[in-house]
Amino acid sequence: MYKVVSVIVFSFIFLAIPAKSAEVNVYSARKEALIKPVLDSFSTKTGIRVNLITGNADALISRIASEGKFSPADVLITTDVGRLQRAKSKGLLQPVESDMLTNWVPARLRDSDNQWFALTKRARTIMYAKERVSADELSSIEGLSEDKWKGRICVRSSGNIYNQSMVAALIEQLGEQQTLEWAKGLVSNFARPPKGGDRDQIKAVAAGQCDIAIANTYYLAGMLTDSDDTQVQAAQKVSVFWPNQGDRGVHVNISGAGIARFAANKEAAKTLLEFMLTEKAQAWYAKHNGEYPVREGVEKSAVLKRFGDFKAESIPLQRVGELNSAALVLMDNAGWK
Repeated sequence: MYKVVSVIVFSFIFLAIPAKSAEVNVYSARKEALIKPVLDSFSTKTGIRVNLITGNADALISRIASEGKFSPADVLITTDVGRLQRAKSKGLLQPVESDMLTNWVPARLRDSDNQWFALTKRARTIMYAKERVSADELSSIEGLSEDKWKGRICVRSSGNIYNQSMVAALIEQLGEQQTLEWAKGLVSNFARPPKGGDRDQIKAVAAGQCDIAIANTYYLAGMLTDSDDTQVQAAQKVSVFWPNQGDRGVHVNISGAGIARFAANKEAAKTLLEFMLTEKAQAWYAKHNGEYPVREGVEKSAVLKRFGDFKAESIPLQRVGELNSAALVLMDNAGWK
């Protein structure tokens, strides 16, 4: 059906480019600066033009749903498995047959029906004030519900999907009742009502408003490499602690992508997904976005190496996405606003 007009080598992988697919339409919840350089490289290597639309993750999912079979979207790129699973449950994605994708992405980091695949890994962990907290005082995420942390913890609201997925992972591993008791204890230890993003939690720790924050490591990596000295100085007052290293491991989520159900440029969309998981693209994400590569053997950035190695949870992320609604109900019952 398709005539292969060119074959290019990228990171030692041959990618066949179908002549009929001259463009691919990408709906991305990732900011342009965090995705466009990779897309530009893809276009340079393949000759396939990328039409990029960026926006709020939930708004993009709603847009694809409302556009229905007339949607121009070929690829959805978004953050957190909760949103990827939401797109799947709404029937907005389709299965992708690709040996490259299934070989490069571990089973726990992709949909069982191959409707979405991880592009990067994002660790959500404990960050603490170097001057006021010793690493010896920390052990597990469950330990943050202990009385000694009363009035000392900052975290985003329950409306944040990163927190929802973290709680969903706890429900899967600890059960609802134990997770509920933990969440109640955590809420009682808040230094202030949840507000702001992950960088705001880190800056609050640096400013002495709290001693502990729960945040994704790429935010801290971004602050440490920021051109704004105030961001750098705040980040330097905070250290990363990897909880639960003696048992199940720390919570790790993803950014990921899938091909839209009514994609008109399906082959080009598949080629793009494969391209984004080549070693060179994975290394770019690690260096410039401070995220962990999905593929084994890809070198981490210098700042990620400073955070040290860690053991991650092993549960399938698809299950985390499926438990999103249960996590929301539990957090509400715990008084997590």
